[in-house]
Amino acid sequence: MSQETKYTEDNIRSLDWKEHIRMRPGMYIGKLGDGSSADDGIYILLKEVLDNSIDEYVMGSGKTIEISIQEDTVSVRDYGRGIPLGKVVDVVSKMNTGGKYDSKAFKKSVGLNGVGTKAVNALSSYFRVESNRDGKSAWAEFTQGNLTSKDLLEDVSRRKGTKVSFVPDTSIFKNYKYRNEYVVKMLKNYVYLNPGLTIVFNGEKYFSKNGLKDLLSETIKESDLLYPIIHLRGDDIEIALTHSKTQYSEEYHSFVNGQNTTQGGTHLTAFREALVKTTREFYGKSYDASDIRKSVVCAISIKVMEPVFESQTKTKLGSTDMGGNLPTVRTYVNDFLKTHLDNFLHKNPEVAEQLQRKILQAERERKELSGIRKLAKDRAKKASLHNKKLRDCRVHFGDAKNPRNLESTLFITEGDSASGSITKSRDVNTQAVFSLKGKPLNSYGLSKKIVYENEEFNLLQAALNIEESLEDLRYNNVVIATDADVDGMHIRLLLITFFLQFFPEVIKEGHLFILQTPLFRVRNKKETIYCYTEEERVTAIEKLKPKPEITRFKGLGEISPDEFKHFIGEDIRLDPIMLDHNMSIEDLLSFYMGKNTATRQEFIIDNLKVELDLIEDNN
Repeated sequence: MSQETKYTEDNIRSLDWKEHIRMRPGMYIGKLGDGSSADDGIYILLKEVLDNSIDEYVMGSGKTIEISIQEDTVSVRDYGRGIPLGKVVDVVSKMNTGGKYDSKAFKKSVGLNGVGTKAVNALSSYFRVESNRDGKSAWAEFTQGNLTSKDLLEDVSRRKGTKVSFVPDTSIFKNYKYRNEYVVKMLKNYVYLNPGLTIVFNGEKYFSKNGLKDLLSETIKESDLLYPIIHLRGDDIEIALTHSKTQYSEEYHSFVNGQNTTQGGTHLTAFREALVKTTREFYGKSYDASDIRKSVVCAISIKVMEPVFESQTKTKLGSTDMGGNLPTVRTYVNDFLKTHLDNFLHKNPEVAEQLQRKILQAERERKELSGIRKLAKDRAKKASLHNKKLRDCRVHFGDAKNPRNLESTLFITEGDSASGSITKSRDVNTQAVFSLKGKPLNSYGLSKKIVYENEEFNLLQAALNIEESLEDLRYNNVVIATDADVDGMHIRLLLITFFLQFFPEVIKEGHLFILQTPLFRVRNKKETIYCYTEEERVTAIEKLKPKPEITRFKGLGEISPDEFKHFIGEDIRLDPIMLDHNMSIEDLLSFYMGKNTATRQEFIIDNLKVELDLIEDNN
């Protein structure tokens, strides 16, 4: 019998606020990450600070916010009212302390629990807050949440407002890097939601005049609009809506009190229901819901009194009531759309006619594909998907018990040796492997029919569970893992084409990545260094003098499972696939996958590290 573990008073610990945040950062900022994903912790730190400045603007104080990210230091300066000088230390270092508990001052604020800036403070190696008001300035500096110095200055001529600067703690956020593309997207959302607000980021100004209409104008090119963007506004709701000519799936951008609810929630569910109901009633036809919503592109923003979110990172609304004397979220959204969208369609018969033609076209396509879908599903079952093509993990992105597991990952590999190495070294709880059989088909210019007729695409779609909606995606991270050579680059390009052609929302929502693996191993008897670039190889050789052993990895299959653990574990390096908003998806596909073969081949050879215009290279 094993020895009984002692359990006494000595085992009981009381953690102070900063210890708890540092021990369990995921409870406060979600996953940590290294900055390769938009929901990584370093962006949540910025958002938590920025939300306070946004709230100042919403309350009518401060029309400009200045943000700077220089190397590791992040600074946010607003020109709002400034923190009451006697509470500067308390609001960033005492839990359950803040001005937002007074609903009279912050009726529809994003952050109501007084945790945000405390989490930033605790998770930063350096944190400084400064408040200017009434001709005075109070400031305080912290290290890992511990106060190191503070002061109150008299007769200061600085403009009123608050400035917060911080450096994420590298013992918490390892090998992190801020990617401007993610920061800019966040800031653009803020100005879309707050017309009239100016945000200056590293000298670049961001401003919106037309709110969510501007968001959709940037999201979808004018040439791809089925009809001009419908823009509807109410006291606590704003909707911008259109349909795409070419996109197959639904695309939504949802917000609550200025927070980008990337996982939707009760307001988005209400909108999707209301769109179907209003459309059916307008045309007097019981159209299928999927036909009405197919190719829809929409942005919706609502304001709720004291919203309830399903996590500290506020990515999904859980509230069912609008608050105050207003009805439920579902009733409010439905009534608004029933009135305003119905009025719009009556006043714009040409748009109503275009929309109806789109619905009828979707209906025809759905019926044509129904038989093919059934055959494709039968083939997927016969192929024993979970035994042959897919080595699945135990926890998924959409599990009922853990509905948004941010670490769940699917590696898409080519060849038995590469998939074998990853399979043997992966974390079976959160990492799955899908094995390709040779190079995928070039799907450029093909219809959705090919997804069901091509075995590789059909099985990949089934593994990801994205046939109906991105909401059903089984993995948060979809990672293309191919060799760093010409063939591997070609496979990457073909897979990217597949997603752009049929499931662009996987890319738009930041789920698709390229796995970085080392090109070289430099070692001596005492130390081994893995190098991802030629520059790193040179540095490693200099460090491990004299004459270390140098190995050039020609393919993933040459890396042993024991070594592979290092490259897909805590220190995994991922390059996110990002769309260039200056080019439409059709233009991108035409350039890279069209008939300009010589140009494409030259590009592939010259860019083995996936430096596409649509991909952000951060090395």
